[in-house]
Amino acid sequence: MKDIAHREDIQYLVETFYKTALADPLIGPVFTAAKFNLESHIPTMVSFWETILFDVITYQGNPMLKHLNLNRSVPLLPAHFERWMKIWRATINNKFEGPLAEKAIIRATSIGQLMEYKIKQADQKTSL
Repeated sequence: MKDIAHREDIQYLVETFYKTALADPLIGPVFTAAKFNLESHIPTMVSFWETILFDVITYQGNPMLKHLNLNRSVPLLPAHFERWMKIWRATINNKFEGPLAEKAIIRATSIGQLMEYKIKQADQKTSL
């Protein structure tokens, strides 16, 4: 297997991930309830991961704010984050290995943990 080396690798990774995630019985309904638009989301996520993995600034946005807003209409639970990571890790491990593949897993893990924490904090503030 090879490492993630090009934008095309990220494109494959993101498309394959979402194909699996959208069909998943746990997190698929989150995308459906959020009226998820795959056609516009894929290029955004490819740019996001290109920025993270290759240090090429092609993504501009605030994923934390987007997920906080999403959580207001579709509650994002710890089980959702866990399943997202399981699918992400499996998608990478099925096709790639090497430092950038590992970086994609490590960064996704830390981003997911931070999002989960921030969402929990926001939920606690709104319940007070």
